[in-house]
Amino acid sequence: MHVTIHQAKTQLSKLIEAAVNGEEVIISKGKTPIAEIIPVRKKKFKLGVLADVLTAEGMPDFLEPMSEEDLRLWEGRE
Repeated sequence: MHVTIHQAKTQLSKLIEAAVNGEEVIISKGKTPIAEIIPVRKKKFKLGVLADVLTAEGMPDFLEPMSEEDLRLWEGRE
């Protein structure tokens, strides 16, 4: 669907609905296309993306005290 700027201003709701329904909506100034109305694409968010990769066995327990050797390395006292 090609519309002029004036048509776009007066029929914006209709044009947005058309774009959401998959129709191509082009706004032109005279005969020159200058803009396109496209719907916002929703990104899918998945909770626990790495749940099958990260397991309790493979992760360090950050609440446990460090070994003396790790503590020396952490503090730079090799």
